[in-house]
Amino acid sequence: MTETKQHTHSDLTAAEIGALAHLYRGEVYRSTIWRTRLDTTTNWSVVSLGVALSISFASPEASPLPLLIIGILIWLFMILEARRYRYFNVWRARARWMERYFYAPMLHHEDYQNNCNWQNILANDYLKPEYHVSYVTAMGRRVRRNYLWILIIQTIAYLGKLIIHPTSASSVEIFIERASVGPIPGEIILFGGLLYVSCFVMLSHYVSRKDAVNAKLRSAGDALG
Repeated sequence: MTETKQHTHSDLTAAEIGALAHLYRGEVYRSTIWRTRLDTTTNWSVVSLGVALSISFASPEASPLPLLIIGILIWLFMILEARRYRYFNVWRARARWMERYFYAPMLHHEDYQNNCNWQNILANDYLKPEYHVSYVTAMGRRVRRNYLWILIIQTIAYLGKLIIHPTSASSVEIFIERASVGPIPGEIILFGGLLYVSCFVMLSHYVSRKDAVNAKLRSAGDALG
């Protein structure tokens, strides 16, 4: 007969529990700092869009071009925020891991050693730290939670500018002509804008469905993130 090896963990000492508590506080602090950085990037996008709105709607003769150019800046902020989110997710996942497998069992008066593998997973994450989500996933989450609404406001403002200024557009031809930028026809500008927004909408939807599937498939003790 073959004997199955079982990995056992001895109960943590009071000193070790104290050290783990300080470690948890440190991870919460780091996740809070990086969450603040996420909010900062979003604020930059909102303020930039507000400036573009103020310029374009300052007068009926003002150009709608700032509402197009600001899209490039919002896209840049989106890239920066996705990168910051990957860092934030590392600290958040570690803190959540300890809450789930250490603090929650203690509050329920259960043995936190029932799932012995959680300590190994956490230790390995400290020994070989790595991102828990891909760049595409990070961007999709930030688009879904924040930037999709910013893009919707930008789109509505741009279309509204073309419709009402300098006078109400009386035909589709006039509307398309107002969208022209120099030698670039309005049809191309409008199609590019539609493609721009559609790509981010599809990215948000794809990541949302992927997260839902992963949440169903992920078993307890698989991994952080």
